[in-house]
This record gives sequence, structure tokens and C-alpha cells, in this order.
Amino acid sequence: MNSEIVRSAKESEVIQRTEEFVRETLKADSTGHDWWHINRVRNVAVRLAKSEGADQYVVELAALLHDIADWKFNDGDITIGATKSRQWLASLDVEESLQERVARIILTVSFKGAGVINEVDTLEGQVVQDADRIDALGAIGIARTFAYGGHFNRCMYDPDEAPVQHETFEQYKSSKGTTINHFYEKLLLLKDRLNTKSGKQFAESRHRFVEEFLQEFYDEWEGRK
Repeated sequence: MNSEIVRSAKESEVIQRTEEFVRETLKADSTGHDWWHINRVRNVAVRLAKSEGADQYVVELAALLHDIADWKFNDGDITIGATKSRQWLASLDVEESLQERVARIILTVSFKGAGVINEVDTLEGQVVQDADRIDALGAIGIARTFAYGGHFNRCMYDPDEAPVQHETFEQYKSSKGTTINHFYEKLLLLKDRLNTKSGKQFAESRHRFVEEFLQEFYDEWEGRK
């Protein structure tokens, strides 16, 4: 079966205008949640959607809008991104059923703590969540983690401060731990929490790179290299 999709003029216009909207909204971000993060997640999500047989239009829209209003920069409001995505799609006369599908993905996509079960109930949501988590791994994931920590004035590393496996979203979102601790509190957990076969295969080498980086970091920290 041909994995390429043929879109209507309306669908193509919605994608184009949404891309322009997101690019403009996030162009000044310096936390690792900028337009280029969105674009990478969109590209991986579309690739996974083709492999998994997901609705590529829903996946692409949700990937483009998934960080339009991240809770981390909006006083912990987990609903604001879904609300803003609905408002934007409504302004483009997108049908309500599609607005709700996209908003539901955005509401459930983000990581909320090591002890928090965050299951996504549609294949499209699983694909977007996997793509977002894949961008938190590998060289780019490491770079994004340090950009985020620097933005919030977090200490890079404190050997006397142990990582915390947050049991609730409230604990996770109020955490002020070090950047290196975040690797253990989130990044290293992601590979085993991916939903799709394609996503898991995609993440393997990136996960190994994170592990190798940490070993190098500790070797240099201790003066072994």
C-alpha cells in the first residue's frame, strides 16, 4: 500500500497555516522547545505514522501544535496547550471532531513523572508521544536538556543531590533538581515507555548515546580522563 497521502486543498492549507503560526509563536524560544524542536518531532512523527498505519493528517497537526503552550511555561497548566490548539483550529474552520482529536493528543502527550502512568489511547497519540520523546534522546536531547536547565538557572550537577523518581505530576512539575539528575528522572526512562515498534527501534541508538555521554561526563568530572 502506498504510504504517501493525497491531501485536499483545505488540509494542505491548514497544515501550511499551522506551520506558519507555530513558527512565529515559538521563534524566540531558547529552552529547547522552539520551532526546530517542533519541526523535528513533526518529521519523526510522520515517519512513524507511515510505518504504523496512523492517520498522517491528525499526526502532523498534533505534532505541529503539541508545544504551542507547554505547561512548563504556563504555571503548570496542563490544559492550556489543548485549549489553544482548539482555538487555532477553530479559527481555520476545522471540524470539531478533528479539533478534539488533536487536543486530546496534546493533553496527554507530555511526560509527567517517573511514577505517573500516562497512557495515550489512540495510535495517533502514541505516534506523536513517541516522536516527542525521541527528540529528548540522543545528541539533540542532551543539548536540549542543558538548554532547559540553563534557562531555569539549574545547577548542572551536584554529586550530593540524588535523582528523585517523582510519584506524582505535582512532585515532578515542582522539581528544581540538577540537569544531570533530569537524565535519570526522565531521559533514561523514555526508551522503555515508547508505544510503537517503530518508535522503539528509532530510540535504541539515541538511548545508548545518552548512556555513553553520562559515562564520559563522570569520567571527566572525576578526572579519570
